[in-house]
Amino acid sequence: MQHNLLLSILVFFLAYSGCNDEKVSPPKQSYFQSILTDSTLNEWSGKSGYWTFEDGVLTGEITPNNILLENTFFIWNGEISENFELKAEFRISGKGNSGINYRSSLVEGKDFALKGYQADFNGSHEFTGNIYDEKGRGTLAKRGQIVYVPSTNSATNIVRTGTGEALFSKIDTTKNGWNEYHIIANGNTVIHLVNGHIMSTLIDESDSRIIGKKLGLQLHLGPPMKVEFRNIQLKKL
Repeated sequence: MQHNLLLSILVFFLAYSGCNDEKVSPPKQSYFQSILTDSTLNEWSGKSGYWTFEDGVLTGEITPNNILLENTFFIWNGEISENFELKAEFRISGKGNSGINYRSSLVEGKDFALKGYQADFNGSHEFTGNIYDEKGRGTLAKRGQIVYVPSTNSATNIVRTGTGEALFSKIDTTKNGWNEYHIIANGNTVIHLVNGHIMSTLIDESDSRIIGKKLGLQLHLGPPMKVEFRNIQLKKL
């Protein structure tokens, strides 16, 4: 039964994402809104000395003289609805590690720290497309996987189907390549697309899941690196 459920959900979202020729018109009042611009920059906050915004591009950078000891986030001070779509273009240096946190919560006692769902990516693109749980359960769905997590979950009853190394070819790995993340969060289902292609799907009914209202862009601790974001757009569902 679980296997049939996963197949049904995959078929539905393949159709939704435009993998067939038939297009479904969105509701007239449904639209994407840019949330990081010159005029809305004051709605965001991040750790001083690590973030800059110029010509519509947000840059997070770690340098040899400015090492980061723990993950930090550039956080939107607004609140995302539980059900939404988010699009954002990203670019990252070869040794970089980053992600887009959503449905997240602030970490008590720490500045600019989040816990919750993350659209993962890194410079080698080993993790790009994965669904990750920051400061929680770790990687939930890898690229190419559909994962079902029941309310009472254990390693024996979490259902994982699919492999997806062929999807690596859908990622622009060139030095100057920009990629687009598209996140769909609706009810217990979360889907990550990169450049219009479904990368991972999660049906999460776990009692331990976090459903927060925070959105943030990650700068991961580690060696010197640079990550860039632009054209961040949000649509409520």
